[in-house]
Amino acid sequence: MSLSNEIRKLMIDCDVTLTQLAQEISRAKNKHYTVQNLSQKLKNNTLNAQEVDIILEVLNYQMFFYPKKG
Repeated sequence: MSLSNEIRKLMIDCDVTLTQLAQEISRAKNKHYTVQNLSQKLKNNTLNAQEVDIILEVLNYQMFFYPKKG
């Protein structure tokens, strides 16, 4: 499962739209960020780490990294 698909699921669970996310990314980056841009990045799975961090903050989630067991 891709990160973009996981973000879309979280958006549904949190009742947050692409428009709302694009507006929050625009505020956080102090740069114009369109819904179309966000949609393309989700479609192409090309979000950068800063964008993912902002999105997770808006959705009230956090990401953790764990070492592989094995």
